[in-house]
Amino acid sequence: MGTLMDVATLKERMDSGKRTVLLDVRWVLGDPHGHDHYLAGHLPGAAFVDLHHELADPSAEGEGRHPLPAPEALQRSARAWGINDGDTVVAYDDNGNTAAARAWWLLRDAGLESVFLLDGGLAAWRAAGLPVESGEQTVPEGTVSLGRGRMPAIDMAGAAAWHEQGILLDARAAERYRGEIEPIDPRAGHIPGAVSAPTGENLAADGRFLTPAQLRSRFAEAGIDGGTAVAVYCGSGVTAAHQIAALEIAGFPAALYPGSFSQWSSEDANEVAVGAAPGGSVGA
Repeated sequence: MGTLMDVATLKERMDSGKRTVLLDVRWVLGDPHGHDHYLAGHLPGAAFVDLHHELADPSAEGEGRHPLPAPEALQRSARAWGINDGDTVVAYDDNGNTAAARAWWLLRDAGLESVFLLDGGLAAWRAAGLPVESGEQTVPEGTVSLGRGRMPAIDMAGAAAWHEQGILLDARAAERYRGEIEPIDPRAGHIPGAVSAPTGENLAADGRFLTPAQLRSRFAEAGIDGGTAVAVYCGSGVTAAHQIAALEIAGFPAALYPGSFSQWSSEDANEVAVGAAPGGSVGA
């Protein structure tokens, strides 16, 4: 079971008629115009995926900014994207797959085996000189049946104690980890005991993932080896999925804390650490 598909492999699949469902997950924090970007240009045949409403449940309370969607809701969305049981699915975005990884994780968690990220995303497709389409894509309704629980996940209590058994990675930008800025969540800082590992450092300058060897070296610097229990959080559980994909490429399984710092920092009883060290300076 792979994690990435490169542009050449995807193009070969499309040219040969192999059934492939393409998902365009155009979302960046602070940019509400993902659908407009999709309409302006997307991979031929790709369905648009609304991260906020289809890859999350905005009606759920107390679970962070992007709670996981209910299994039945995800199944409805996946069928609307045209997915059938046994399909190969390739998700991408235009920001290093930091949003597309959410779709990858959710579909893997729901039981789909053949789900990939397009390495380099839309930029790599365009760099190869391949065509894009504009406008809305209409796809036939799919028939996929989905569940939940195939990927490891932890809750808030698990995140609080994780540093006692393994390594909890904070996938946000380093300045948010240190508590120097916090643009959206209630308090600044990080979960006590967490180690900083910004998602952007998973990628090369062209937006493709680093090689497996490079990623293993990166995570080794955070203290991770083959025997380490690893869990990951970010602001709202979106880019943490990108970190889990990078860890998988490196050969390390990892659990997701879906509520992430948005949930953690909303609970007054939870301590928040600031500074560059995992323990940092801790306060309520």
